[in-house]
Amino acid sequence: MSPKKERVKRPSPKRILSGSDEPIFNVLPERVLANLRSPASENALLWNLIYPLAQPNINITKLLKLRPMWGTLELPETFEDELKPYFWGYSIDGDRLMSLDEVLVEVDGPGLKTEVDLFLLGERNVVLVEAKHIGGLGRCKRYAQHRCPEIHRATEEPEEICRYWNAEAVPFTSYLEFGPRPEPGEEIPPCHRHYQLARTLLVGRSLATRLRLQLHLWLVVPRGRWRSFEKDWLDFSDRVRDDKLWRRLRVIAWEDVRELPSGVPERD
Repeated sequence: MSPKKERVKRPSPKRILSGSDEPIFNVLPERVLANLRSPASENALLWNLIYPLAQPNINITKLLKLRPMWGTLELPETFEDELKPYFWGYSIDGDRLMSLDEVLVEVDGPGLKTEVDLFLLGERNVVLVEAKHIGGLGRCKRYAQHRCPEIHRATEEPEEICRYWNAEAVPFTSYLEFGPRPEPGEEIPPCHRHYQLARTLLVGRSLATRLRLQLHLWLVVPRGRWRSFEKDWLDFSDRVRDDKLWRRLRVIAWEDVRELPSGVPERD
């Protein structure tokens, strides 16, 4: 008798309003599925807003017409494009985003990988979206736990070096003005404050370079919570070295995304 197939623990239909039978739910990591099943799920909010728009793709012009809470109103250099969504790195059909795994190894090395909420991939553009609802922007856990190999090292010659400051990898300083390398005794460094956004930017730059696409980095937050993100976002954006990329940074309200007209009827 053949072994019994393990049943996929799909999100509750109470959380997923449409598309709960899509193949993507057969391949998503358990940590993503667990969030989708939680009552205050940011992942479920992202899916429920974007899935109806992506039938099968989303025109970039439709998104750029949304008035950002922060960002350049008009981007004349952005090419017309149809964007295919990849939720947490997977298409609705369950396919892994091309070159993403190679990029994550290049940027993050071994261990925990950067997880981007949403990639929107076109023939000319790639948009990385960090979506927040109740939670805040991610900080560096090692620094918070006094385990930063740069600042909290016990000797002058640490056995471990922070990968994101290592010139042999893809360091933060390639694309961000983070100042000199952190040293013992230093106050809170910008790499702690902007850890999540900085890693997302590194992944985006590496992916866009490999695929020869124009990179955009967007933050989506509730309109009523923008003030709680604004100070950190402004500081992060001021540190972006590439002026053209700076113009393609954008903060959008969930409420405005919700008002966009859906594509063809959902496939449920």
